[in-house]
Amino acid sequence: MRYSREHKLETHARIVKKASIRLREKGAHGIGVADLMKEAGLTHGGFYAHFDSREALVIEAFGYAMDRAIERWRKIAGQTPPDKRLSTIVESYLTPLHRDDPGNGCAVPTLGAEIARESPKTRRAFAAKLEQMIDMMADQIPDIPRKAARKQAMAALATMMGTMVMSRIAGTGEFSDQILAAGREAVLGSAASAKPESNKPESNKPESNRPAAKKPASGKDTVSARRKRGDTVSAYAIGRMHRNCRS
Repeated sequence: MRYSREHKLETHARIVKKASIRLREKGAHGIGVADLMKEAGLTHGGFYAHFDSREALVIEAFGYAMDRAIERWRKIAGQTPPDKRLSTIVESYLTPLHRDDPGNGCAVPTLGAEIARESPKTRRAFAAKLEQMIDMMADQIPDIPRKAARKQAMAALATMMGTMVMSRIAGTGEFSDQILAAGREAVLGSAASAKPESNKPESNKPESNRPAAKKPASGKDTVSARRKRGDTVSAYAIGRMHRNCRS
């Protein structure tokens, strides 16, 4: 029986989606092709009608997972004021909900260490998607040069993903929650310190609390004292001082 092209594309997409979930749950080598095809409702023999190799499936499944993460972040950004976008993405990422659902979460904390040991082709595909994620994150950092925003995005993502790995190692208890909270504080604290001075709130120090200019010890408000304080000295006053010195 021959299937239509549309049916084949739908089946292909179903396999990729199912594989992206199972690979994130069990690791790049935690589940075999036969089991993946069975979960997708297909036979093992049908695998090669869709993929040249298992590596090809891993690359597509990883790309699918990364694309979904970027889409979620774009959706958050579209619903959030520009100055709150980064913090909202960070706070939505470093949560117990994300920690406890790796199959539907970010692929980097779940597969990153394994992908680093895969073939150059797989690593290149992984790196390309990671760059897309960095660029998307940099788009959410306003008011600083692009190069600086990209550098900050790299640091933020590295902290976020490392935090997620550590929190999963720690389990689901209080210690794990503390790791998530520490990661959020680290990323958002670094983002706040990186803002330009012009964007930071000015001091509200009352005028009355500012130190008053010191007067000369003699108590006389001389021209030189006024100059040190920045007071305006009229040409008439300077002329009188010169005449007094000559007399």
